[in-house]
Amino acid sequence: MESILLKRDGAIATVTLNRPAALNALSSEMNLELSEVTSELELDESVRCVVIQGAGDHFMAGGDVKGFSEATLDPQQRKLALERGITETHSIITRLRRMPKPVIGSVRGAVAGFGMSLMSACDLVIAADNSFFTLAYCHIGASPDGGATYALPRLLGVKLAMEIALLGDRFDAQRALALGLVNRVVALSELDGATSTLATRLAKGPTAVYGRTKRLINESLDHTLAEHLQAEQDSFAASAFGADFAEGVRAFVEKRKPVFVGC
Repeated sequence: MESILLKRDGAIATVTLNRPAALNALSSEMNLELSEVTSELELDESVRCVVIQGAGDHFMAGGDVKGFSEATLDPQQRKLALERGITETHSIITRLRRMPKPVIGSVRGAVAGFGMSLMSACDLVIAADNSFFTLAYCHIGASPDGGATYALPRLLGVKLAMEIALLGDRFDAQRALALGLVNRVVALSELDGATSTLATRLAKGPTAVYGRTKRLINESLDHTLAEHLQAEQDSFAASAFGADFAEGVRAFVEKRKPVFVGC
């Protein structure tokens, strides 16, 4: 793989978008490679936390617009290629959301277009203070993809989602923090260290419980109260028969930190 780099460090897997000269814009090759990597990591039980970052000075500046321009000659071929590409892109977003382990977005510089969609699919996001954000699709005459119009209304409410999607204005890391699009903003020089600290903490946690909690939160807005209370009950019951629950209770009684094994 060239467009995507995968590094494993114990239970932490770091996925790096690796087209720095193109601001890590999503090409067809990167799309396929990211799909393969997320599919692999979703099923790998040895991985207890995933980090997604960009190589160089930026996270991702959206899709490869130059590639779009080169694919405009035959309308039918372009339509088929775009549909195949978006189907692959959406499989990536689906995997990140259902992946039974935490996913951290570690962003710096440009977070634009699909970069915002990808970031929004992460469970937690740490942003460098030089990050800037724009959904940007409207500037090339396109509607958003990558789940942006699903995530943003849930994160921000309809009016703010409309503003970000229809105007495509650029905003900084502090505004992203105030809006709830990112969890933390740190100095650029501290981004890697802060990301590593958070990933290490999560990788030592009760991974199966994180997976259940993640599913409950992601499904909450699509459930009735009765449905969701039942889902919580089922999830808690499943957790209560796991090794991590037994360890957590034992550690509480013994007044020590638990040592979770992830199940």
